[in-house]
Amino acid sequence: MATLDRRRFLGLGAAAAVGLGGTGARAARSAPAGGGPAIRNYVSLGRTGLVVSDVSFGSSRSADPELVRHALARGITYFDTAESYRFGTAEEAIGEGLAGVRDKVVLATKTKAGAHDRRDGMMRALEGSLRRLNTDYVDIYYNHSINDVARLENPEWREFTERAKEQGKIRFRGVSGHGSRLAECLRHAIDHDLADVILCAYSFAQDPDFYDRVRHTLSYVALQPELPAVLEAAKAKGVGVTAMKTLMGGRLNDLREFETGNATFAQAAFRWVLSSPRVDALVVSMTSPALIDEYVGGSGGARAGGEDLRLLAHYAARNGASYCQHGCNACAGACPHGVEIAEVLRTRMYDVDYRDPVLARADYARLGSGAAACLGCAHRACLDACPNGIPIAEWTRDAARRLA
Repeated sequence: MATLDRRRFLGLGAAAAVGLGGTGARAARSAPAGGGPAIRNYVSLGRTGLVVSDVSFGSSRSADPELVRHALARGITYFDTAESYRFGTAEEAIGEGLAGVRDKVVLATKTKAGAHDRRDGMMRALEGSLRRLNTDYVDIYYNHSINDVARLENPEWREFTERAKEQGKIRFRGVSGHGSRLAECLRHAIDHDLADVILCAYSFAQDPDFYDRVRHTLSYVALQPELPAVLEAAKAKGVGVTAMKTLMGGRLNDLREFETGNATFAQAAFRWVLSSPRVDALVVSMTSPALIDEYVGGSGGARAGGEDLRLLAHYAARNGASYCQHGCNACAGACPHGVEIAEVLRTRMYDVDYRDPVLARADYARLGSGAAACLGCAHRACLDACPNGIPIAEWTRDAARRLA
C-alpha cells in the first residue's frame, strides 16, 4: 500500500469536513480540582444500568496503582483487568489503587473458561480475582479472549455465572474477544443471552463507514463486514458494547509530525469510535500519566471532525499494509501445517507495535507450537492469503524467532 502523498493528505480536509458535518460535543464536566484534562462524558452500558466513563482504563500492560489513582483523578470510572494480565499483578494494582472508592467505580475482570472446564474451577478463578482486587464482587465478569464457540457452548459457564450472580460475586456477565473468529463468537453469545456486556476489537479500520468517507483516497478496505451488523444486534437486545483495540495497532509516534494542538491520532480514533451508534464506551491500555491525559482528551461525545479524518486516513494509508485486522480471518486455512496465522500475527503485534515483549511471549506460548513450522516451510501457501498484502510468511517466521 502506497503512503498518501502530502498534497492528497492535506487536500482531504475540505471533503472530510463536508462529509462529517459539525461536531456535537456534549456539555463539559467541571475540570478536576488539580487541573488538567478530565472525562467529559459518562454513558450507560446497555440494559445493565451501569454508568461508565466513555474512555476507560485498561490494565493489560501495567501494574501500577499510581496510574489507577491518576486515572481516577481524571474522572475515569471504569477499570478493566483480567487474571492473566501481568500474571495477576494488574488485578492487585487495581485493587490497591481503588481502595476506598470501590463503590464509586465500575470494575470488570476476566477469566478464560474453556470448552471442558467445570463450574467449580471457574468459581475458584473468580474468587482468586476477588482476593487480588480486594473486593467481594465485580460488576462485569468476562469469558476472556473468546475465539472458539465451543467455549460458549459449555453449559458450565452459564450455570457458574448464574450461581455467582445469586451469591453477589458478579453483577453481570460478558464475553471479550479480538481473535480471528470474533464475529461468530459474538453472534452466538448475543443469540443465546450469554452476555450482558461485550468487549471487542473495533476501530475506524473495521468500520465500513470510514472507508465510504475516504474511498477516493484509499484502496485499503474494511475486511470484517459482518462485525458492524453483530454490534447492531447487540445494541438491539440491550447488550452493552465496549470497544478495545481502537488504535489500529497503536503506532502513535507515526503521526506526531501531523498532529496539531487540537487533535492527536489517539483522540481522533477515539472520537470516531465513540461517535458510532454501535458502541457505548471504549477501554484502552494506559501505561503513563501523560498517555492518560492524552486519552482523556478524546472523551466528550463529539463527532470526529475534518482534522480527525485527515489523521485517520493518513494513518490507514501509512499502516494499512502492515496491520493485521482483528477478526478478519481471511488467511484461515491457508497454512498446510495448521499454523494459526492471525493469532501468531496478533502476538507479534504486541512485541513490535506495543513494545510489550512480556505480553507477546505469554500469549505466543499459549499457541503451543506457534509458528515453528514456518521456519523451515517450503510451501509458502500463505503468500497471497492477505487481501491487504501483509507479508505473512516473513512475519510468522519473525514471530517464531522473536517469541519462541
